[in-house]
Amino acid sequence: MKIADLPFDADAMLAGLRPWIECESPTFDAAAVNRMMDVASRDLALMGALVERVPGRMGRGDCVRARMPHPRQGEPGILVMAHLDTVHPVGTINVLPFRREGDRAWGPGLCDMKGGTYLSFEALRVLARIGVATKLPVTILLTSDEEIGSPSTRDLIEAEASRHRYILVPEPGLKDGGMTTGRYAIARFDLATVGKPSHAGARLADGRSAIREMCRKVIEIEAMTTEDCTFSVGVLHAGQWVNCVSSRAVAEALSMAKRQEDLDAGVAKMLALNAPEAEVAFEVKRGVTRPVWEPGEGTLALYEMAKGFAAELGIEAWRQSSGGGSDGNFTGAMGLATLDGLGVEGAGIHTLDEHIHVPTLVSRGKIMAGLLATLE
Repeated sequence: MKIADLPFDADAMLAGLRPWIECESPTFDAAAVNRMMDVASRDLALMGALVERVPGRMGRGDCVRARMPHPRQGEPGILVMAHLDTVHPVGTINVLPFRREGDRAWGPGLCDMKGGTYLSFEALRVLARIGVATKLPVTILLTSDEEIGSPSTRDLIEAEASRHRYILVPEPGLKDGGMTTGRYAIARFDLATVGKPSHAGARLADGRSAIREMCRKVIEIEAMTTEDCTFSVGVLHAGQWVNCVSSRAVAEALSMAKRQEDLDAGVAKMLALNAPEAEVAFEVKRGVTRPVWEPGEGTLALYEMAKGFAAELGIEAWRQSSGGGSDGNFTGAMGLATLDGLGVEGAGIHTLDEHIHVPTLVSRGKIMAGLLATLE
């Protein structure tokens, strides 16, 4: 099989992707995520997959597990692992509509990561059309809360991955043929300040502002950033009435490091900021953590195979460990052969300029098809 000759059609793929993009699926809207799971489930059923719905928990949406028909079903095989939740709230499609201009196409979640998920489906469809059977059984796992660190799905991901020999993750590809063979460690934190309320006009001096203390803490936390470990605060909620001194503020922080020991040290620094007895109390609670993933022999062998397929297409592939977590953190840290960043290339992820480079739907789809057909 020459992967360069595989019959992928970018126009047809974009047409198939449009309903996926217009079915908005932000993580915190479980009903919206479930509608997207419905769309993907129907596509999988048309492909002949045995589709199973896994109920969501912790208020998050459902997951989908689909097994492609195979004579060796039940043996360790290939797991294609993807998420269908996005960061874009419902209504984003009105300001970031699905559209194409030349070799670019835009839409919420198109790059991260519905495009990569869809090209994985298409790879299986193309192989079926030309009569090429995969040597190993293929399972597809679609999850619902990756964008918030997978708190409700990590156990499902790790349990399913442990039954497989190879893990393929079609998260956005790196520019010009790049793939991800490792990821940094990430920790999230829930922050809160508790002050003393008062009337902001009549009794201002009687109050102790939770907002002001939180702002001080944000500056202090972000100032802890070094080359080894970064700190950022991305969410802050406080106050309800402008004429009241705020009594409570809450925030969320993120820390990232290339090495697990650096993240562990960063976590210790954050937890040391706890000051429950202060005049304005400050509380830090550790949230979701993604372990560092460093590539092992299995991952590097997967990459070399993908690199060979890329070369057949005239692409000089490259690899790196990447910031920004994915569910590949979990499977890679388990020591499983995991190759990430197999999805479509693009830019503007998580913004109102999220777009893809359309030709990579085809090139990346062919590489995925090569892996699926060849792994044994």
